[in-house]
Amino acid sequence: MSRHTEPTTFHVATDRAPASTVVAGFSQYGLAGLTAADFLVDHLALEQTGHLRAEGLPTVTPFENGRPRHPTRLFSRDDLDVTVLVGELFVPNSLAEPFSQAVLDWTERGNVEEFAVLSGAPFPHGPAEHRAFYVASDDYRAVHFPDDPAVSDDPATGDAPDASDDSAVDEDPAEVAGAATPDTADPDTVRPMTNGFLDGTNAALMARSMESDLRGCVYVTPVHRQVPDVDAAVRLVEAVEEVYELGVDTGPLEAFASQIGEYYRGLAERLEEHADEEQPSDRMYM
Repeated sequence: MSRHTEPTTFHVATDRAPASTVVAGFSQYGLAGLTAADFLVDHLALEQTGHLRAEGLPTVTPFENGRPRHPTRLFSRDDLDVTVLVGELFVPNSLAEPFSQAVLDWTERGNVEEFAVLSGAPFPHGPAEHRAFYVASDDYRAVHFPDDPAVSDDPATGDAPDASDDSAVDEDPAEVAGAATPDTADPDTVRPMTNGFLDGTNAALMARSMESDLRGCVYVTPVHRQVPDVDAAVRLVEAVEEVYELGVDTGPLEAFASQIGEYYRGLAERLEEHADEEQPSDRMYM
């Protein structure tokens, strides 16, 4: 049951139609997806073209140099067929459906062809699983991963380990270095996630992609407690670069994350104030 008693509505306001592809990063565990999306905006010199407004939901109003801004913003560039959505507002799972519906109504009006979410998740993993994975609709896979083999249970394919194997949790790489099965796949190649489930906003967006012409994908990478998890953000940016060839250099990302680190740590503290049931499970992916 939702903790929010006031009706909650979301509205997208924009002065420009979105590109055919939307890439989004939200305030989720580790802030890896948000960091990656924010970096894309900065590195690609995108301009703000709109925002999403929430009514009836406790919100934050970020500011920089004394100037406030909306927490969920849209960025584009005339010569680039990608719009980036940066979502600093934490949306609890109980409100994922109306939030996603507002975003999806906007993508439908703008004739968006595909939607990709960059996301970190705290699933158990070993050092060999420090890579990006994908969960994608069939039409998205056909366009971007046509040569990928079917997902198998063989860890050598590069998929994530079984989440029931607690020995693979990467709390201390020195302790689990021998626990993971060697990964024979190219570590720079995005691989399909073996099994598990999505929830919240990611689940709602993916559900629409299975029922419409909107191609959808959630790029997932394991994250740790440090905020922002720069290594995880790098893996997500590299996944975007592999698929969309935007000419992004991940080299400056560590310096970028260092600059905004204190702000993101404050944002993470706000996320931790929410009840445990609104946070993602660490058994989401296997």
